[in-house]
Amino acid sequence: MVYAIVRAGGRQEKVSVGDLVTLDRVDAEAGSTIALPAVMLVDGDKVTTGADELDKVTVTAEVQENLRGKKIVIHKYKNKTGYHKRQGHRSELTRVKVTDIAA
Repeated sequence: MVYAIVRAGGRQEKVSVGDLVTLDRVDAEAGSTIALPAVMLVDGDKVTTGADELDKVTVTAEVQENLRGKKIVIHKYKNKTGYHKRQGHRSELTRVKVTDIAA
């Protein structure tokens, strides 16, 4: 089983070939390919974590779609003062499919 830990959008994700992963918005259109920087590579019993070895590792993914996440409702309320404030937020997301992990 080959998998890699990649850095994507301020977080780290565990990916293997064929996985669909939802990331923070990537500046790419649907159908294009992107390269994700690897933090760690596991190939069977061999674990690669050295920076010089990880420079040779390429994780490529194909952008499936750009989408927006579920709406989060923020409601602030203070008792007995009449203060309440409502705010909403939807994250900009990108769904990618990992196509290749090459060492």
